[in-house]
Amino acid sequence: MWNGWPIHRILFLLTGIIFLAISLQVYLFHSRQNFRHWAMYSPVLAGPLLGVLSILVAFYNLSWLRTILALLFVVGTLQGVYGSVLHIAGIGQRVGGYQSQNVLIGPPVTLPALITGMSLLGLIALYWR
Repeated sequence: MWNGWPIHRILFLLTGIIFLAISLQVYLFHSRQNFRHWAMYSPVLAGPLLGVLSILVAFYNLSWLRTILALLFVVGTLQGVYGSVLHIAGIGQRVGGYQSQNVLIGPPVTLPALITGMSLLGLIALYWR
């Protein structure tokens, strides 16, 4: 099945699977916090959409689908950057501020960065030739 698949198709498939897994984790973390901030909804809604569209592009290379996916990858990149800012600020708002204990139990700093990285990987897969 993988014989003859170009690398960008494999990247779309893996990006889609990873986005679906990340989305589940983000949903669990944000549910635990009762979606206290409006921005908590955006990765929960956009993540599965990015995952499904990435998988679809791996199998159906349609230009309109690629255009929508490119726009969503840009949105995902911006979401990840904004999420990183919010998560870092959230750690600082805990009692004691930026102590190592608050970094361990507070909002995960690396999860929004992972969304940014996966979105950038998707953009690379779309435009690298």
